Amino acid sequence: MLTLIENGEIYAPAPLGRRDVLILNNRIALIGEVDARALTLLGLELELVDASGCIITPGLIDPHQHLLGGSGEQGFSTQTPEIYASELARAGITTVVGCLGVDTTTKTMAGLVAKAKGLNEEGLTAYAWSGGYTLPPTTLMRSVREDILFISEVIGAGEVAVSDARSNGHDALELSKVVKDAYVAGILSRKCGVTHFHVGEGKARLKLLRTLIEDYEISPELIYPTHVERSEDLMREAIELAGRGSYVDIDTVERDLPRWLRFYLDHGGNPARLTVSSDASINSPHSLLEQIRACVLEHDFSLEQTLALVTKNTAAVLKLARKGQLEVGRDADVLVLHEDSFEIKDVIAQGRCLVRDGQLTFNEKFLSESNRLIRLEGKSAQRGESVNEQKT
Repeated sequence: MLTLIENGEIYAPAPLGRRDVLILNNRIALIGEVDARALTLLGLELELVDASGCIITPGLIDPHQHLLGGSGEQGFSTQTPEIYASELARAGITTVVGCLGVDTTTKTMAGLVAKAKGLNEEGLTAYAWSGGYTLPPTTLMRSVREDILFISEVIGAGEVAVSDARSNGHDALELSKVVKDAYVAGILSRKCGVTHFHVGEGKARLKLLRTLIEDYEISPELIYPTHVERSEDLMREAIELAGRGSYVDIDTVERDLPRWLRFYLDHGGNPARLTVSSDASINSPHSLLEQIRACVLEHDFSLEQTLALVTKNTAAVLKLARKGQLEVGRDADVLVLHEDSFEIKDVIAQGRCLVRDGQLTFNEKFLSESNRLIRLEGKSAQRGESVNEQKT
């Protein structure tokens, strides 16, 4: 199967100008000038995508989503439902990493891995972190090491909570064992093997992570904290940590990415060591692209630099060699966005078109024999801040 995307401006995320993108099965086969008529004369099956007035970008990579739904910290009735493939596709997210959070009892690693497998069957690319807030980590097999080694979807440890009242008071020695276990599993299985940290509102901020580096010979590249935008003091510590070689992550829950991105850059933060995640559960996956749109269209950030935060940089920390850039031989995860609004026109995941001209081209497989009709709409969506619905 061949797909040809024509007449668009390519951001790979580096700007490449107006070129065509030819997709063969699930990989990018060519970026340049392609003669569609010559291909059809050869008798090849060719799907054409007209990207006139659009930009062509890599699919978004979200390193932090609660795919099974949020924990519900005000009672069982406040648990949020799981995230569906159609939500991710509508949001332009072609690669996602799921995690457990506070609740590792009713939200399980077995359920998370099964969810990732289901999203992969739908045509997306889905992975998982092993563990949750507490230590020892909640795992599917006997350890984080075994989860990473033997479960294809598991790529690292996390999200382990630090500086948070909901963590279980673990110390640096205990934490170092998890980080090193994940690292060893990563080098044995050719996965990223990093440990993803939830950073809470505690006064210690990133002190424990600095202790790992300084006292336990942990490489900064193995430490990947998120929620570093909670305060200016925390962000300053994150900037220093990124200067040592760690990747750090800002979530989009508060929809204030432009503010924190400006702070990060103005205070000397390394742009190549910063990523952005949706932290979707109560928050919609749509917030990722919405915040990139706000940075570029409303706050005059460079599209190349901003887009890297959700593509190239994220692929680098997760060691996903075939993701995050439009380049020959990489996975055909491609977005076509209207240039003036950044609204989604087309979404292609591993060569398969999931959204065409703004409309989904698929339904989740579980709908094939279902007569259910469900509409979910949060209060923020009712106010027009975001639209996030699931119909069955």
